Amino acid sequence: MNTQDYIKREDKYGAHNYHPLPVVLERGEGPFVWDVEGKRYFDFLSAYSAVNQGHCHPKIIEALTSQAKILTLTSRAFYSAALGEYEEYITKYFGYDKILPMNSGAEGDETALKLCRKWAYKKKGIKENQAKIICCEGNFHGRTITVITMSTDPDSTNDFGPFTPGFVKIPYNDLKALENALKDPDVAGFLVEPIQGEAGVFVPDEGYLKKAYEMCKAKNVLFIADEVQTGIARTGKLLACDHEGVRPDILILGKALSGGVLPISCVLADDDIMLTIKPGEHGSTFGGNPLACKVGIAALEVVKNEKLAENAERLGNIFREEISAIKSDMISLVRGKGLLNAVVIKPKGGKTAWDVCLAMKDKGLIAKPTHEHIIRFAPPLVITEPQIREAIGIIKEAFKLFE
Repeated sequence: MNTQDYIKREDKYGAHNYHPLPVVLERGEGPFVWDVEGKRYFDFLSAYSAVNQGHCHPKIIEALTSQAKILTLTSRAFYSAALGEYEEYITKYFGYDKILPMNSGAEGDETALKLCRKWAYKKKGIKENQAKIICCEGNFHGRTITVITMSTDPDSTNDFGPFTPGFVKIPYNDLKALENALKDPDVAGFLVEPIQGEAGVFVPDEGYLKKAYEMCKAKNVLFIADEVQTGIARTGKLLACDHEGVRPDILILGKALSGGVLPISCVLADDDIMLTIKPGEHGSTFGGNPLACKVGIAALEVVKNEKLAENAERLGNIFREEISAIKSDMISLVRGKGLLNAVVIKPKGGKTAWDVCLAMKDKGLIAKPTHEHIIRFAPPLVITEPQIREAIGIIKEAFKLFE
């Protein structure tokens, strides 16, 4: 079978809910992937930052295969030898009292919303069914019905209603709007991405997160950070909130929590919040399974031992400096933190961000547009300086084609 054969089979038997770049991947290692014809590519999407530790990291794969031979799933109906070890490791790693393990990022967000509401009724004293949670325009927190209730993207919401009540939408990076929304005594939480990834790597003004956190504290409102994409060293710190010294009341993690090996997510919080949920009130068959526990520990060990946050910070500065220097009418803005970056594309002669991505693919680098006019560049954090400079050369060559 060739590339087109694989694509046709997916189109025939799979739902058409994605529009992939026309490349069929078969193998990965470090910052590279290979297609079914054997061509090598720099992976500059990293499965939306799930593969921060690089494809098939040997330490993570060893943890996976070792545990897979022993025990993979018990459900939470029983204790397991692996879960407590993972819970202790990750809570100490991020500095929280408790973890609630889940699988996908959307499940992590749903868990955080339920925790926030439960805390609102049990601790803050908001009347039943009156709790409100503030969210931001342009957000992306997942695809469930409740999560898309918060979305302002028509593609996420069209023909999927009715939606879940209890959310207040305000502009992102707007402290005045947050101040006004916080005047409502029924507000229980503020859910925010430290950097809006799917919106096109929208980096808020310096000081926004810190001030927003302080405003929430003054009103006894929980500051909830969705770091599913920005966390685990992607932005040059362990967490994007660390850039401003903010410790979220509720922290949502996913994606790179497994290094791209399994769906693993979690919510971290202290006892005052986490222990408001009692047995039978929330859970997941696969959440906290032994396989995920061992993989999660290994994935976080790789981040620490290989200093991936420091690598992301250093190489991110090089990337933005080099890409900003490209003389192209199609580049209107370069932005980002660490190795989470985006280039805003100005269409030229009918050519768009999609065409630039196709040109890069042909030259050996794969990335994907978001919102049609923005290209997100997020390579695995194990990439080296010589490798990223080679990749930058490919990007420059691709833009030259549109001069």
